Amino acid sequence: MNEKVYKTMSHAGSGSLVLGILVLVTGMVSGILMIINGAKLLKRKYEVTI
Repeated sequence: MNEKVYKTMSHAGSGSLVLGILVLVTGMVSGILMIINGAKLLKRKYEVTI
């Protein structure tokens, strides 16, 4: 009985760790893309103004 509980907790812990890493990487990538797009907009600010 204890082994089943241990295995279940082990799988849940490793799954949570993987999900946390994926969320971290996704957040970093989206942040970098937002900074790049913002820099492009600032660079061409004078071309866009009416």
